[in-house]
Amino acid sequence: MSQRHDKGGKDLAELLQGLPHRAVGPVQGRRVVVVLTDSRRAQPGAMFVALPGRGVDGHAFIEQARRQGCTVLVVEEKRLPGPLPVASLGQDGVTWVVVDDTRKALAHLAAAFFGHPAREMRLIGITGTNGKTTTSYLVEAMVRACGGKPGVIGTVDYRFGASREPASLTTPEPVTLHGLLRRMADAGVTHVIIEASSHALSQERLRGLQFDVALFTNLSRDHLDFHGDMESYFQSKQRLFFEQLKDNGAAVVVVGDEQSPALNWGRRLVAELRDKMAARSGKTAAKGKGGRGETSGVGPRAVFDCGDKEGAIVLGPARFSATGIAAEVRTPAGIWPIHSALVGEFNARNLLGAVGIGVALGLDTKQACHGLARVDRIPGRLERVPAAKAAAIFVDFAHTPDAMENVLQTLKQLAPTRLIVVFGCGGDRDSGKRPLMGQVAGRLGDVVLATSDNPRSEDPAKILRQIETGLATTALARQRAEAMLGRVGGRGYDVVESRRLAIGLAVRYAGPGDIVLISGKGHEEYQITRVGRRHFNDREEAQRQLCVINW
Repeated sequence: MSQRHDKGGKDLAELLQGLPHRAVGPVQGRRVVVVLTDSRRAQPGAMFVALPGRGVDGHAFIEQARRQGCTVLVVEEKRLPGPLPVASLGQDGVTWVVVDDTRKALAHLAAAFFGHPAREMRLIGITGTNGKTTTSYLVEAMVRACGGKPGVIGTVDYRFGASREPASLTTPEPVTLHGLLRRMADAGVTHVIIEASSHALSQERLRGLQFDVALFTNLSRDHLDFHGDMESYFQSKQRLFFEQLKDNGAAVVVVGDEQSPALNWGRRLVAELRDKMAARSGKTAAKGKGGRGETSGVGPRAVFDCGDKEGAIVLGPARFSATGIAAEVRTPAGIWPIHSALVGEFNARNLLGAVGIGVALGLDTKQACHGLARVDRIPGRLERVPAAKAAAIFVDFAHTPDAMENVLQTLKQLAPTRLIVVFGCGGDRDSGKRPLMGQVAGRLGDVVLATSDNPRSEDPAKILRQIETGLATTALARQRAEAMLGRVGGRGYDVVESRRLAIGLAVRYAGPGDIVLISGKGHEEYQITRVGRRHFNDREEAQRQLCVINW
């Protein structure tokens, strides 16, 4: 029977069960009506959890939370402005709960507050730099085709049944997350597909959740402003497999083509997972053992490696075209005949990961393949903007060097007259990837317009100068946009700070046989600058220009 959230609040003693803590003040009989981390939303009967942040520490707002009526304060003693005066605490009717780590505590408290809804559904976690969103749509379609009721928590939105809400974060904070999981469980959702970001794993947002299946898509440069280096980035991703996968769960790992494990994070993860399985079972790890779906002690029930010719999930004969992918995929459950409207070899890898999840879940092959075939578009992922004639226009979310290379290589295989690229890089994020993305765009594109993405608090011109250092190393020369675009066979690059103007120039001047890629923002419907957030949608901008030129 479902343990539903009591709208009258939860007993504090019940919430604290299993959480290492020290409480000062009343606990028994105290009710908590809401758990929150924003002191501005504090109210009588609320529990305020003071979270440390990179710029702001919630412990600085404890007094504000108290003044606004919070009756339970969850804190780390080491972060309080001064020593904890235990003798006087609790006398004002406020209960102080002292813990070692408030982020870990928040995950526990949020799950308990909503009655641990995740336990009522099967959980599928997807992590990696690129491909998470596409794979989530593929898995959602498979589960639905096999009679399940899927829910998705990801970059584009949070959705289940007829409910859809835009995503504020790829992986939401624990209170939002468990509230959403409660709504899903109450609506009869059977499988929840969660995009697990590296930030969320590092910040304990998913702590306490135990996944039935976990997928690793790939790892390439991104978020180094947060993680510092690739090793730390990888370690955060690993947590999904080594800390949050059920003992009888399955790991699915997409591996690349590199021969050296040092160059391939997926291969390294497979090796480490198999070592763990072997150590727990008292056996020596052997290539292919866990990967072929065999049980090997506790820990992951199986490790399904996807992409390697000797792996568990292998791409057989395949045909790639502008209309999609037709392939056979060899699995421990037999051949999966794949017919997909998605294009490109990178999407073949996404399909392999999805098939691996399907095998791990024991889905019916025929019905699951029908589900995959029904996915004809992913919002903002190589999404074509309808145009009556002339150039083909695509919008994509690619915002890392690896993702951009994959998309541009795919579009080049369509043999365009010219490949016109409009892209920028986000502000307040890893600045080291900006010249790298400039190099990729300049090497694979014929015309490149470097423009603003979400500059946030940074000066857009500074970001563009960093991108141009990469563009300048390629064979493209800087020219005025209108001149090179308007000239038959014109090639080169320009810097156009206004994204609206850059998109307009690319669409208006593109000729028959040209392909235009508008990259970086994908599904997003906003642009963030120093003055705040405003509505901006790449697809709408392209369509507006198409109407102007009456294509």
